[in-house]
This record gives sequence, structure tokens and C-alpha cells, in this order.
Amino acid sequence: MKPGNREGRPNYPVEFKRRLAAAACEAGVSVSKLSMANGVNANMVFKWRREYRAGLLDDIAEARTTLLPVVLTEASSMVVPAAPAAATARTPATASSAVEIIFADAVVRVHEGVDAALLRTIFQSLRP
Repeated sequence: MKPGNREGRPNYPVEFKRRLAAAACEAGVSVSKLSMANGVNANMVFKWRREYRAGLLDDIAEARTTLLPVVLTEASSMVVPAAPAAATARTPATASSAVEIIFADAVVRVHEGVDAALLRTIFQSLRP
């Protein structure tokens, strides 16, 4: 346990928090008894249990981002997935560079050479 930034407020290691939170999730375990046995306040164990259940006590090394492989094909051989019934038909990709971004009910098609300031304004207007 490392000393905290203020007197009386220790910084507990993540592994210690994770171990107590996992123990508090087991059936029949008294959080009060568990916290007393480990010398911490029961409210802290309840907080750590909430964080544990939400996945907030995972190590960053364990929660790495996984990259997916990308295969580029010629535009003429590109297969366009079938559109959902409510969506409008899409045209196949052309030789020019373009990206299609879907925000809930809005579709933004960005072609090469678009003004970055205009694009920023469009995205900001689509925020909830």
C-alpha cells in the first residue's frame, strides 16, 4: 500500500482492490466482515465491487485494443453488402477516395479534398 496524497487516505494497489471486490461478489460473503478483516472501510469495498463489475479494475495491459486485418481490393471487384430494408440503396465504390460515416439517422459521405473545418462543423452539429 502506497501512502496517499493526503494524510489518512491510502492508495490501495489495483490487485488488492480486485481481490477484495471479487471476494465481495461471491454468494454469502458479508462485505462488512470482509472489509473489517482487511482493515478497510466497507464503503470502499462496495465502491470497488461496483468498479469490478463495470470492468474498471482491469489492468490496461489486459484490456488491449485488438487490431483487425484489412484487405484492400480493386473497386470493380468490391462486394457491397445488402442494405437494410429501411435504408436507401447505395452505389458501389468508385475509384475516388471516400469514407461513409453513419450517425444514428444521418449518413455523412466524405470525399477526398474536403475542408477540415467544414467537416468539424458537420460532426459537431450531429452530436446529441
